[in-house]
Amino acid sequence: MLNNIRIVLINTFHPGNIGAAARAMKNMGLSQLYLVEPRIYPDAEADARAAGAKDLLDSAIVVDSLDAAIADCQLVIGTSARNRTFDLPIFDAHDCARKVVGEAQQGNVAIIFGRETMGLHNSELQKCNYHVYIPANPEYPVLNVSAAIQLVCYEIWQAHLKQDFIPQQAPYPLTEDMERFYTHLESALHKTRFIIPQHQGKVLDKLRRFFNRSRPERTELNMLRGILSSIDETVTRLSAPQNTTDKQQDKGSDQ
Repeated sequence: MLNNIRIVLINTFHPGNIGAAARAMKNMGLSQLYLVEPRIYPDAEADARAAGAKDLLDSAIVVDSLDAAIADCQLVIGTSARNRTFDLPIFDAHDCARKVVGEAQQGNVAIIFGRETMGLHNSELQKCNYHVYIPANPEYPVLNVSAAIQLVCYEIWQAHLKQDFIPQQAPYPLTEDMERFYTHLESALHKTRFIIPQHQGKVLDKLRRFFNRSRPERTELNMLRGILSSIDETVTRLSAPQNTTDKQQDKGSDQ
């Protein structure tokens, strides 16, 4: 189960933080490290900070986008030092761990950590189902990224040891399946002119947030895709020109 849990670091600036993250993960039984466009990697300082966890660095997967890091995950959780008003369900580290351990029984789960200076962008949080927030001293609430990883991984390890987790109720679609749905949804909304390209505003962002928050089950997503396909077929049929026979029949009936 722990092999289904991945830690994703985005644009990490200091290679020492990558090494420290690997060490924190190995302390708590985690081994799946994904790096999205690290600024400097590989690097001797990362190796030194990893200490006995260099094997995690050697097996780390480096990708060029967040989408590539989470495509095969059914649950994606973003971390933030700030309690943002982003309309995503918020967990503390303890409840986050219970959710992660429960869903990792059935599929891949990703926990995303952002840049040292600014954390995750809002566009990256939009790809998440939940937001984990670590409350700290309000006078200085910002944690070093490796310290935040250590806290979250510790809670995961404790939930694993105690088998204290939130059971998964039904199979959920993968992130790549949800992305296909969003592409299909945008196309259908343009066809019906619900969205006008020059004035689409934030409709798609809000719909993405709604579906990521509500998390349709796999069967429900298939139903939604079927509805969109039906809309596509109807729009195509209504917009197609009538053939000559139809026109003649219409003219004869008018006479």
